[in-house]
Amino acid sequence: MKIGFIGLGNMATAIIGGMLRDEVVVQGSPLTAADIIGSAKTETTRAAQAEAFGITTTASNREVAAAADILVLAVKPVFFPEVIAEIREAVDDDTLVVSIAAGLTLERIAALFGRDTNAMRLIRCMPNTPALVNAGCTAVCPGPGATEADEAACVSLMESFGRAIVIPERLMDAASAVAGSSPAFVFMFIEALADGAVEAGMPRAQAYEFAASAVAGSAQLVLETGRHPGDLKDMVCSPGGTTIEGVKALESRAFRAAAMEAVKACVAKARTL
Repeated sequence: MKIGFIGLGNMATAIIGGMLRDEVVVQGSPLTAADIIGSAKTETTRAAQAEAFGITTTASNREVAAAADILVLAVKPVFFPEVIAEIREAVDDDTLVVSIAAGLTLERIAALFGRDTNAMRLIRCMPNTPALVNAGCTAVCPGPGATEADEAACVSLMESFGRAIVIPERLMDAASAVAGSSPAFVFMFIEALADGAVEAGMPRAQAYEFAASAVAGSAQLVLETGRHPGDLKDMVCSPGGTTIEGVKALESRAFRAAAMEAVKACVAKARTL
């Protein structure tokens, strides 16, 4: 089993690191660095990933495509047409192709390969940046030509650096927004919380630590208890207390509506890619 990566940026790095750390089993055998080959434009990137993981790297996308049993397309959506034009003759019918590009549908990716989705082993995935610290949440959408074994293999890869959730393609743009884009919104929220603490006299380094820890712990509480976020919010809001006063301030500025509009804007943009 050989897994190839075209593109060796942050997401590819997270996937490779997770696979090797967890010794993911594919087709009955744990993956090793010898099973992975990747390509990148710059020698600096190739050398860095070869040194970090011990994998084989090359400047040739076509070499990766020809060698891979599972081929991960980890380049930006804008580069898909030129990359696929370069590699499509090297990708045979037995290759499982995994895309991690936002916005590009199964049908469009298959069309770039000159194939039909029913006749191509193709899976769309949308990981997010917390994958870099093994806390990712990845949407997985198998195409009609992918087998149950293909889906299981892909889920195993994505679970090596966090959660993996199988969804239908009609939900992929929403998943891209609520999981893929939202870390940026959360980072903004952490920054804003810290700014408020700094205004109240707290040193900035401590403010970031308190704010980030509170956000991480709150998210963990939602996931581990399964309780409704509104219910958990009510637990913190004592009658006549400080927290409900803060909630009132956020609501007066349409905090939740702004978050909903941000997700909506991401979904709209994804549909134009």
